[in-house]
Amino acid sequence: MEDVKKALIYEWLITVGGGEKTLEAIYECFPAPIYTLVHDSKAMAKTAFAKAEVHSSFLQKIPFSTSCYRYLLPFFPLAIEQFDLNDYPLVISTSHAVAKGVLTHAGQLHLCYCLTPMRYAWDLSHRYLQDLAPLQKAIARSTLHRLRNWDIASLNRVDHFIAISHYIARRIKKIYGRDSEVIYPPVDVEKIPYEEVKEDFYLTVSRLVPYKKIDLIVEAFSQTPQRKLVVIGDGPEMAKIKQKAGKNIEILGHQSDSVVFDSMKKAKAFIFAAEEDFGIAVVEAQAAGTPVIAFGKGAVLETVIEERTGLFFDAQTIPSLLKTLSKFDQREFNPKDLRENAEKFSKTRFQIQFRDIVERKLREFHENHHSCRR
Repeated sequence: MEDVKKALIYEWLITVGGGEKTLEAIYECFPAPIYTLVHDSKAMAKTAFAKAEVHSSFLQKIPFSTSCYRYLLPFFPLAIEQFDLNDYPLVISTSHAVAKGVLTHAGQLHLCYCLTPMRYAWDLSHRYLQDLAPLQKAIARSTLHRLRNWDIASLNRVDHFIAISHYIARRIKKIYGRDSEVIYPPVDVEKIPYEEVKEDFYLTVSRLVPYKKIDLIVEAFSQTPQRKLVVIGDGPEMAKIKQKAGKNIEILGHQSDSVVFDSMKKAKAFIFAAEEDFGIAVVEAQAAGTPVIAFGKGAVLETVIEERTGLFFDAQTIPSLLKTLSKFDQREFNPKDLRENAEKFSKTRFQIQFRDIVERKLREFHENHHSCRR
């Protein structure tokens, strides 16, 4: 296994989020050249990729590509296909957009760790279009149509899909018609401080983008001034959320991991209103001994145990969230149960499972090739 030449594929290395932390865990298992559309070496300076061999696409040469890369979306399929990977018997892509579409030949094994099928081309397509001007909408609609066609045309370049949750496995089956195995992403549970004594405030941590529904959380808490809410995160919805926030809501913007984890261990509950593919922050909160109040749809149903590590609200509405907050006031949770549940999603567990599946699929691939030669 160690002598097999490998390549790792990822869409872009620009900021450090859940996808990048997952790639980092894979890179620690399989140190190999990384091929990516655009790469910000300064942003990656304190990560495991600081000394990695990173190959970027022709998009890197476009001025301001590392800050405006999302505007280059129509060129992503062409750019990912330009990488020459012929010399790598094993290709591992970590994909949420186009990474799975790299060109490979019959003598290569391509495993895709699928964070999600391309959301803005499929599930979020109409939501993405709704706020655009008529001309922008027409151009975007045509672009997304071409992306969907390419996404389907390129899916058979993957020999085996691995999904980050059963929720995503169902989406892979629905959109691609392919089966997948599930390995939950890595959460650095060991690095998260644990606390049993809580303070009198609620917490949410998220990028401030529409589908995360932070505005819903802020509006709900603004209607209950006796409850204090702390919001950590930044994004395009910051101005809108500040406008809706009451005096009982503190908006801290982007914060370091140490500040986030310190807030998590002190909060009486972590609030989560998105329909998420996995939701690392939900597991991190439980690791800190903090119960979760979450919208009961998506992969959160796989990471939170109702009544034991958290509570669910049934709709992304203010009344539904307020009803569950009132229910939470009548409940008690054992922080040790929360930590125990979070440990099921540890980084160590991920790396053992991921290495096992790669070795198994590589062994099957070689056995099939040998049998074909007979």
